[in-house]
Amino acid sequence: MKLSQVISRIKPVAVIGPTDIDINAIVIDSRQVAPGALFCAIRGTQTDGHQYIGKAQEQGAVAIVCEDMPASPQAGTTYVHVSDSEDVIGILATTFYGDPTSKLRLIGVTGTNGKTTTATLLYNLFRSFGYKCGLLSTVCNYIDGQAMPTDHTTPDPITLNRLLAEMVESGCTYAFMEVSSHSVAQKRIGGLSFAGGIFTNLTRDHLDYHKTFEAYRDAKKGFFDILPADAFAVTNADDRNGMFMTQNTRAQVLTYSQQGVADHRARILEEGFDGMALEIDGREVFVQFIGRFNVSNLLAVYSAALAMGRERDEVLVALSALHPVNGRFETIRSASGVTAIVDYAHTPDALDNVLATINDILRKPGRCITVCGAGGNRDKGKRPLMAQSAVRASDRVIITSDNPRFEEPQAIIDDMLAGITRPEDKAKVLSIVDRREAIRTAVMLAQPGDVILIAGKGHEDYQDVKGVKHHFDDHEVVREAFGIRAQ
Repeated sequence: MKLSQVISRIKPVAVIGPTDIDINAIVIDSRQVAPGALFCAIRGTQTDGHQYIGKAQEQGAVAIVCEDMPASPQAGTTYVHVSDSEDVIGILATTFYGDPTSKLRLIGVTGTNGKTTTATLLYNLFRSFGYKCGLLSTVCNYIDGQAMPTDHTTPDPITLNRLLAEMVESGCTYAFMEVSSHSVAQKRIGGLSFAGGIFTNLTRDHLDYHKTFEAYRDAKKGFFDILPADAFAVTNADDRNGMFMTQNTRAQVLTYSQQGVADHRARILEEGFDGMALEIDGREVFVQFIGRFNVSNLLAVYSAALAMGRERDEVLVALSALHPVNGRFETIRSASGVTAIVDYAHTPDALDNVLATINDILRKPGRCITVCGAGGNRDKGKRPLMAQSAVRASDRVIITSDNPRFEEPQAIIDDMLAGITRPEDKAKVLSIVDRREAIRTAVMLAQPGDVILIAGKGHEDYQDVKGVKHHFDDHEVVREAFGIRAQ
């Protein structure tokens, strides 16, 4: 594509050099530059791409997008001077990749918890209707059933548009994606056209990046502010921020609730560890999910499906056939009658929700034993809160490592233990740095009828230690401790 076409939808401060040159790639990482590339210098949270303009040119970049012009512009390079590189990168990427969201219906899901479940269930639901679909999620990206590994909840704008273009090329008519607060704040979704948006809930998370809850909340709201008038906005009326999210949107607002008046409502009729009988909009349906939080997720899916033109009964039948997402309230049972639940819960609210569900179903004298930790180099303020959530709703708690990253595991555990002050709560708690040993200990402590919650990592099959990802899968460790042979 000619550079003139790539930059046709932006308004540069100035362009220095020819624009009839061929561009064969758009790159934001100078290490990935090859001859013929357009290099975009972005001011990131860790490094400033402007420092690598020279390296990009050495590797063959023929054009540079930048906020600050180099002191000595290099002959043979075209410079596109812009006021904000983050503002334009999404638009440049979507233009270069042929505006893929004009050729499929893109639905975004945002919130603190439930994004992965909601987006994945929508993907599975519409595939069950016979559509070719794409999925962009924390667990994995999919292009009509083909798995594409992922490292971020929402990819960078170039990767995002490339994947969406591949979805279009594969014949996908729908794409479902998680929209993280980082992606809105960093304008990774710039240039994309959404057919709909879904809000799940909002609780404390990512304050290491956003600094305040209000900034985190406003980043989420920013997604709904950009929805076009012909889109829909599905929001959780049970969340105190549900209506705040949509107060300035141009999209058609639809609400769902378990508690009050809303466009779509549901309630639990019966619940067990194998699923729930629900009443949704006056119709009964059995689903293979557990917990009030999953009722909200399913209501979000149901509401969005109806907003996309599907019939109510068709959607309810399809919901009954769906399975839980990997690492989201997955149950593993031992031969002796102990139930282990592997869940991604890594915020205080998520932990509260999962534990409340377990205690609602647990039959006494069965006990709840919780294994949990907290990630390193992330919001430290939630660590004592997570420990408090665990001891408040568990009979025994084992605090252990999660992904320590570049922090010392014991220091993270100490931050969590600082939240436990009452002697009777301290008596419930063990701390074991080695996560494998912590899970094994929980299994040794468990008796028939007990439930072990292993929280924090869910679908992840690694531990991130000092920048190295070591293989570690909670599912595997539990099965091994239960004496279940690998399949």
